[in-house]
Amino acid sequence: MWIAKLKLTIIEKNIDALSKLLDDVPVFDVRDDFKDIQEAMYLLREASILLHTLKDETAVSMMQIKSNLSFLQSVQKKPLNKLDITS
Repeated sequence: MWIAKLKLTIIEKNIDALSKLLDDVPVFDVRDDFKDIQEAMYLLREASILLHTLKDETAVSMMQIKSNLSFLQSVQKKPLNKLDITS
């Protein structure tokens, strides 16, 4: 059941659900089906790749936002000082 939930979470890219599932990883032992253990390992690897990809995308977005803010601040008209008597 945990493996099915993990599959769905990865497909949906649902980070909140993924976090909850990773908090409750079942303990596999040698009596479990080897196929289930391999599948869980593969899915955990995919979850790791997903998290790293989303982290990288977020970093790129943040850099773009920072760049946009910097540009907007540089082209914004500076307010006149009301006490400026020379103008």
